[in-house]
Amino acid sequence: MSATIWSGVIGFGMVSIPVKLFAATSSKRVAFHQLHAQCQTRIKEVRWCPTCDREVPWEEIVKGYAISKDEFIPMTDEDFDKLPIPSKNIIDVTSFVRAEEVDSLYFEKNYYLLPEKQGTRAFNLFVTALASKSLLAIGKITIRSRERLCSIRTLGNTLILTTLLYQDEIKVETAPDEPGAKVPKQELDMALSLIDLMSAPFDPAGYKDDYKEALEKMLEMKTHGATAGKTRKLKPKAVVDLMEALKASVSKAGVSSARAAAGKSKATVKVKPKTATKSRAKAKSRK
Repeated sequence: MSATIWSGVIGFGMVSIPVKLFAATSSKRVAFHQLHAQCQTRIKEVRWCPTCDREVPWEEIVKGYAISKDEFIPMTDEDFDKLPIPSKNIIDVTSFVRAEEVDSLYFEKNYYLLPEKQGTRAFNLFVTALASKSLLAIGKITIRSRERLCSIRTLGNTLILTTLLYQDEIKVETAPDEPGAKVPKQELDMALSLIDLMSAPFDPAGYKDDYKEALEKMLEMKTHGATAGKTRKLKPKAVVDLMEALKASVSKAGVSSARAAAGKSKATVKVKPKTATKSRAKAKSRK
């Protein structure tokens, strides 16, 4: 189990549910360090104070808010602890909403919640009630000196907490409707057909990080003194005729679907042994 990121209570009306928060995901990317190109030595980053002309240890570091180019307001850990924010220790559920009401654009990061020993009964009650209604609980939580809007949903017998962006953090602007921009019915029907052919249940196991695998392979080769060959870059083809491109895509997707269906049928259909067929043929000839 990963380290506890936050601990406190979920406020559900007058019910308090003691919980702990853990990271639900972890990055699997390949990590690199900065090296000096000439000698291949790892670069050392030093926290240097130009006024005192010396290196500064972490215990002497505080945060500062800039009010001008060279003027700052220092903020210590004690200052942050004094902030009157209930969400530092309480996730106060303010409402329940349908999942489809919250656009995925607002989703930021996923965590999971587990109950403290004394809160197991209340935790299980909240999970069961939330799952029965198929709703999201909305509240606020303060993590690492930042108060975030959050949603809570069920995943089996666990609660998943997702931090949400505030509305003023969303930068997407919807394109204005153009009265003259109409989609031809034939093109739309073809696009819908392509979507139908390519529709399938989401299977995360069916996807892999090709870039990470290629990078690890290159590093393995470099470790043994080999050099990697050049990779041919695929350039996207310019769409000359949209309808022809749609037809070709539908045709290709149809072939892929047919092959996939054939593969499934071969895996499920039982083939009768040939010996039984031969024995019946001999029996008929004797008659």
